[in-house]
Amino acid sequence: MAPLTRPRRPRQDAGIWRWVLLLIAGVYFIAPLATAQRFAGFSSFSSVFTQPGFGAALWLSAQLAIVTTVITLAIMVPTTIYVHLRLPRLRRLLEGITILPIVFPPIVLILGVLQAAPPWIKSSQWLLGLEYVILAMPFAYRAIDAGLRAIDLKTLTEAASSLGSGWASTLWRVLLPNLGTALMSATILIVALVLGEFTMASLDLFVTFPVWIVQFDQLNAQMSVGASLFALYVTWLILMAITLVGTRQARRTGRGEVSLFTVTTSNTTVGES
Repeated sequence: MAPLTRPRRPRQDAGIWRWVLLLIAGVYFIAPLATAQRFAGFSSFSSVFTQPGFGAALWLSAQLAIVTTVITLAIMVPTTIYVHLRLPRLRRLLEGITILPIVFPPIVLILGVLQAAPPWIKSSQWLLGLEYVILAMPFAYRAIDAGLRAIDLKTLTEAASSLGSGWASTLWRVLLPNLGTALMSATILIVALVLGEFTMASLDLFVTFPVWIVQFDQLNAQMSVGASLFALYVTWLILMAITLVGTRQARRTGRGEVSLFTVTTSNTTVGES
């Protein structure tokens, strides 16, 4: 007979070290923020909204964030889904293509765009939005790709097709609801990119929110730090909202609620009528 072995008990030290590591990580991230908040002061943080140029710069960055998000998702979502379904061998190639904006420095990209872009678009702020679409592709693709890997894409599309659903209906009623968390993750990454990008905006001579912070830093350093903290806190709030929505969606998915129910109901209604 084989010798009996005692089951290994989980070491109690593992839980202690886990909390120690979390404490060290918390101090590592929170200490600089607390120092910056102390330097800026709560008075300068609240008065940053009344500074000249703050509203215009924030509104320009918000417009660019919306345009960049819409264009990037409109391009990357159908492309990534089609590659996963029809051309799985090209996934590595698509990964390599979308990683190129990270490989090349932003200053190289903007100089090439300024040389090749037609004159009528160089004076438009939407040129900066198109450049941000290129920069956002690596982050958007990987968020969408992770969401597609988490679902049974082929089964969902085949089931929707067998129920009489077209491609547009399948994308809107079946796939997008299952990619809600991935799309929100891609959105927050794109928004964070636009709110923090400085090089392209400064070379294009547009005063976006990061450019305004750098320019205002020469006049009042405390206000500049307060504006930076404002952008960081807004990003954190959006991340918390995404986490809450993603948790609720995961609970609904765990209960067995399938988005194909909508397609089935709509097709049954059409057939009866």
